[in-house]
Order: sequence, then structure tokens, then C-alpha cells
Amino acid sequence: MRVRLIYSPDVVEKPILAEVISKTGLLINILEAKVNAQKGELVVSIPSSGEKLEEAIAIFRRAGVKVEEIKETLKIDREKCTSCGACISPCPTQALQLGSDWTLKYEEEKCVACGTCVNACPFGALTLLEGSEG
Repeated sequence: MRVRLIYSPDVVEKPILAEVISKTGLLINILEAKVNAQKGELVVSIPSSGEKLEEAIAIFRRAGVKVEEIKETLKIDREKCTSCGACISPCPTQALQLGSDWTLKYEEEKCVACGTCVNACPFGALTLLEGSEG
């Protein structure tokens, strides 16, 4: 599951992510991070479900971190997309690739909703879905 973690100024300097990893044993992958002394926002992938996932989310929340689940982030209009590849190289996480059949392939789990691909598409075929902007 991908989630956005939003740290307030009073908890941004605490090792909350390390605590979650230590207590749950989950290998949480940071996909995107914007952190300074005033605030922090991370997009992470938590490779779990069920009780382990709920435990991790509960630890974050108890520590004062706002947790937002990221569901579907990008819509590809297949009528407009020509699979030209203009969106592929600017994608920082390689969520977009050309498949063996030369059509655009998208891996939702890798996307951090940065919008770089949307701006790069010359045909307007890509759209960030509401509430997923990073």
C-alpha cells in the first residue's frame, strides 16, 4: 500500500519512520520525500496488509503523523496516448515504461504523483486524479 505521511513541525525531527520499521519489522520504501525543519511529507510504500499494516498506520498516527492512503493516481487516456515515450524519461520512479509491444505501460505502485509525466505529455493524455497531487 502507498501512503502519504505528513509530519507537523512538532514531530518532524523525531525518528518515527525508524520506530515503525523497528516495531513492525516492515521494510518500508520511501518513494518521495520533502522534509525540512518545519514540516515533512513522505510518500512511502508499505509492503503489507491486514494487522501488520494497521499496526504501522496506528504507530504513525499515535506519533502525530497524518496518514493518507494513495489509491489510483494517474489516468491514461488511451484515445489520446500515442505511446511516444515523452513521459517516460522524466518520470523519477520509472512508473512509466514502453512494453515489449511498444505501448505505454504504467505501474501504479511506483507512481508518486509528482505530475512530471503530465507536464511532459505533448498530447494531454495523462491526468493526475483528484487528491493524488504530491
